[in-house]
Amino acid sequence: MTLERGRLPLLLSLVGGLALFLVAWRLVVTLLGLETFVLPPPETVAARFVRAWTEGTIEPHVWATLVEVVLGFVVGGGSALAVGWLLARSRLAGLVLSPYLVAAQSTPVIALAPVLTVWFGTGLLPRVLICALIVFFPVAVSTMVGFRSVDRGLVELASSLRATPRQRFATLELPAALPAILGGIRVGVTLAVVGAIVAEWAGADRGLGRLILIAQGSLFDIPLMFATLITIALLGIVLYGAVVVLEHRLVGDRG
Repeated sequence: MTLERGRLPLLLSLVGGLALFLVAWRLVVTLLGLETFVLPPPETVAARFVRAWTEGTIEPHVWATLVEVVLGFVVGGGSALAVGWLLARSRLAGLVLSPYLVAAQSTPVIALAPVLTVWFGTGLLPRVLICALIVFFPVAVSTMVGFRSVDRGLVELASSLRATPRQRFATLELPAALPAILGGIRVGVTLAVVGAIVAEWAGADRGLGRLILIAQGSLFDIPLMFATLITIALLGIVLYGAVVVLEHRLVGDRG
């Protein structure tokens, strides 16, 4: 009962916020007299959204983008966990690798996308690599911060009790670092969607990023473009929500 009472205000706030956004959107279109090719009204976008899904226009592009996001997140997140742990454990590794990580993060992914497309072609590989690159930094940093924040007193206590490195890692270090790691994963999974869209702009025959270019360019279907943007936002929300559910299962509700 308490959980349901806690969720009700959140649900009402979400619905209220969405309603205010839609009303403001409609007022802007009406008061400024904007044409559909500039900013379509929300009801036009909603109708185009439904029609695009029922006609099967959006669905194959969603699956293509989702594959890129999942593969890129697995590759980038998995390697980031290992590198983040290494940075937390080795001062030398931090001194050597940190400048390269910061430099890679400072380089706009939209500038890297054409380069990777030239190197690896227009197939799946460059898009996965771009997603992996954009996911890597936040997950690596959060992993490093999480392991560095483990109470050293508890580590010394575990060592005095003759716990093996594997036991110390599994029962103390990883559980203590997990909240920070999952915080980075929250950020990383949404950035993976951004990476996939940017990669598809650089060269792809399918995907939500490609559909935006088609709707804006050859079709000049602005309502379809907005419907695709809404689909991208919903995809990010679903993936973020999946990480939140996982986080609650692993570490509980931390408020």
